[in-house]
Amino acid sequence: QVQLVESGGGLVQAGGSLRLSCAASGRTFSRNALAWFRQAPGAERKFVAAINWSGGIIPVADSVKGRFAISRDNNKNTVYLQMNSLKPEDTAVYYCAAANFAIPTTASGYNYWGQGTQVTVSS
Repeated sequence: QVQLVESGGGLVQAGGSLRLSCAASGRTFSRNALAWFRQAPGAERKFVAAINWSGGIIPVADSVKGRFAISRDNNKNTVYLQMNSLKPEDTAVYYCAAANFAIPTTASGYNYWGQGTQVTVSS
């Protein structure tokens, strides 16, 4: 059974940092694109960042560019999201995802999803 399990969410003050992790089990994703999405209450799920299998191609949403960084460790089957200079508008449930093909920047392109981790940024 394939599972993606996120961790590292929590409550942080504006300007603070958090590091999210997503560990995969059930199969290796060393050749798959991995990504982070987020979903605020009442809003659609939005793309944050993605990374290809080698870490050489990294699309990032404009809203987080320069503040968030995605990385991966294929030996650990894990993807990370380092979030710095957090803002209240970053508050959302953050999901990791894995794609079988290409490096999608839309949710429909991803085949596997984690259950999400809540990030709350207070002002």
